[in-house]
Amino acid sequence: MDQHKQSHTSEKSSTQNRGFASMDEAKQREIASKGGRAAHEKGTAHEFTPEEAREAGHKGGQAAHQKGTAHEFTPAEAREAGQKGGQAAHEKGTAHEFTSEEAREAGRKGGQASHGKSASGETGQSRKRKDSSSGESRHR
Repeated sequence: MDQHKQSHTSEKSSTQNRGFASMDEAKQREIASKGGRAAHEKGTAHEFTPEEAREAGHKGGQAAHQKGTAHEFTPAEAREAGQKGGQAAHEKGTAHEFTSEEAREAGRKGGQASHGKSASGETGQSRKRKDSSSGESRHR
């Protein structure tokens, strides 16, 4: 009888082999996916607002960057993703329509960024010289 109590007690205190958190990530994803599909079929799934989705994506992106697992987009991938998002927004009627002034300002900023200039027009080299001549230390 003591053996039975002892093994039962050791099982209870050791939870590392039990529960959702102890499963490998692939198994957790599989189970969560089934639950999500079932909730959608039942009509009880949470529907994210655009703001909630943005916030969740932002948090996920930050976490991935901190862990070092974030996807780093090439310029071509970023361009393609931006085009897809823009097309979808236009199809839904939610795209921002730029005024000519806004378009001019965006183009100016984009041009400066592609030439290594800040919003004030300084290049990276001139900023470095100014910082070092004033004795300031800039950490980014």
